[in-house]
Amino acid sequence: MSYYVGIDLHSDNNFIEIVDKKDTRILTKKLPNEIGKVLNALKPFKRKIKGVVVESTYNWYWLVDGLMDKKYKVNLANPSQMQQYSGMKHTDDK
Repeated sequence: MSYYVGIDLHSDNNFIEIVDKKDTRILTKKLPNEIGKVLNALKPFKRKIKGVVVESTYNWYWLVDGLMDKKYKVNLANPSQMQQYSGMKHTDDK
């Protein structure tokens, strides 16, 4: 089973969600912006994580650098270029 990670990055916290190929939520967690806490949250799932997408806000570099140092495959997503999901019922981080 492969997992995929999305991280919504804010100025002082981030919201992590890990899903599988069927969009089943494996982990949903809000954390402070500390690379050690992010890495600890991902560690139990590392072998199955195929990729991480980070919202490319102004403060993305510390997170991307920290993830790449630990050999995660990371992609940046530009929120201004992302199409809103049609039929979306919630507008929160989840």
